[in-house]
Amino acid sequence: MPTPSMEDYIEQIYILMEQKGYARVSDIAENLQVHPSSVTKMVQKLDKDEYLKYEKYRGLILTDKGEQVGKRLVYRHELLEDFLRIIGVEEGNIYHDVEGIEHHLSWNSIERIGNLVQFFQADKERQEALIKIRHDQKS
Repeated sequence: MPTPSMEDYIEQIYILMEQKGYARVSDIAENLQVHPSSVTKMVQKLDKDEYLKYEKYRGLILTDKGEQVGKRLVYRHELLEDFLRIIGVEEGNIYHDVEGIEHHLSWNSIERIGNLVQFFQADKERQEALIKIRHDQKS
């Protein structure tokens, strides 16, 4: 299993690959707000652990293993954003909150949250009832 730090890099590389078709050390560093030398060290570790293939000065590509993990991490992130929106977390807090909790939940918890999100998304009246509960509690 990748560490939380490794997960952040894999997720970011996956997103860049989806958006641009490639991921450069400079893009990863900019998006994660770290030094390029830190990215290079992590990329070498991810290469060693077979999440990606890295050739100095040539770039990197995710392996099948890395792509599967990246896809799952993006799903987790998006799911948690959806969940926080449904329960009424202010939009300005959602990204930061997800970054704070995503590495601390088991995949079992993620699956249960996914079930809950699907439950509310399947029926607009359920979402409206939840919104009403939140408003009634504020009153």
